Amino acid sequence: MSVSKIKITGLNLYYDNIQVLKNINLEIYSDEIFSIIGPANAGKSSLLRAINRLADLDGAVVQGEIRLDDVDIKNIPVNELRRRVGLIFATPIVLPGSIYKNIVYGPKMHNNYTKKELDELVYFSLSSAGLWDEVKDRLWDSATCLSGGQQQRLCIARSIALKPEVIMMDEPCSGLDPISTIKIENTMLNLKDKFTFILVTNNTKQAARIGTKTAFFFAGELIEVASTEQLFTAPKDKRTNDYIIGRFG
Repeated sequence: MSVSKIKITGLNLYYDNIQVLKNINLEIYSDEIFSIIGPANAGKSSLLRAINRLADLDGAVVQGEIRLDDVDIKNIPVNELRRRVGLIFATPIVLPGSIYKNIVYGPKMHNNYTKKELDELVYFSLSSAGLWDEVKDRLWDSATCLSGGQQQRLCIARSIALKPEVIMMDEPCSGLDPISTIKIENTMLNLKDKFTFILVTNNTKQAARIGTKTAFFFAGELIEVASTEQLFTAPKDKRTNDYIIGRFG
């Protein structure tokens, strides 16, 4: 049974005098793919950055409360929070060095692992991300030699290696071809029983394909949230419907 994983109450976010998020109230449950859609400047990416406190680095003023497992994130050490709640960006950011080193870099900072344990972690992480069969014979090759889609799945594997609870994705397929996009979507579907996913996407068809719930944001406001089927077939707000059918975006 799904339980509340992230609860957001009265969230407002400002950059200087510009209010980017306006009184957001939202609850995200475990073991689901929570899709967030909306036009540019809707506040979607800012919401993700607020959840794992990257917005703090941007100089944002954040008001309201975000709770992870019913604990205010302000009371969770920031390094621990970002381990538990990973964020994968639109452009894959691979570390210098080999595929293997990309996977083990983060875990080695948090724990002492034996070589055997690291090997097992690399296998598990790459397999979970659907990448093992493609790279198992070149683990010591530079990660930069991978294709864009493979690099994005490597970023997913790198996040998995840290044993997170939530994996947030900000437009992870925006620059990828359809085959790579399908592989990443399948990865998320295969892992949704192990992790909570929060997916920001401008691709409404992608949200409809894999989201269990979907939220529509517009101009910094949460307009509505519902099961994906309900939101796409019977939205309550005209703005949601107009966005879904492509009248603006």
